[in-house]
Amino acid sequence: MVKYVSEKIRKKSGARLSAVQAIYTTSFTDVSVDELITNFQNGDIGRYAIEEDMMSGEHLVELEEMDKAYFETLVRGVLGKKEELENSLRSYLKDASTYEHMNATMQALFLCAVYELAFTTEIDTKVIIQEYVDLAYAFFIKNEPKMVNAILDQIAKNIRI
Repeated sequence: MVKYVSEKIRKKSGARLSAVQAIYTTSFTDVSVDELITNFQNGDIGRYAIEEDMMSGEHLVELEEMDKAYFETLVRGVLGKKEELENSLRSYLKDASTYEHMNATMQALFLCAVYELAFTTEIDTKVIIQEYVDLAYAFFIKNEPKMVNAILDQIAKNIRI
């Protein structure tokens, strides 16, 4: 059975994926926020993903169009409140230094998720959590998605920024 997902929802999901990629990119480049956003919105960066198939190996697939305005809101919001978001996230980890030991992809994913949980009121928290758990499954193959789910669930119940 095929699950119906509206174009609006698909575009928001695309915006989240691109926002995680953009925040990740800021960890390794000095490109301005405006240039980064423009590059993603124009498809110069983040337009393709590597898909792995056991039969044919790796190949590039073009990603679906994203909600450009929502992407920009996420990126500017996360970067504008990065220190607050990091401090809040650290308070939910067993050891605050755990954040510094996370790889840059996981940090970017958490920053985007915590931003949405704290500052987005029009989207149900369960939807936000599920979206980021799904993204964790796209990037990681071990226990990371379960950890993302557990931490985001705890944050959603006690959000404080």
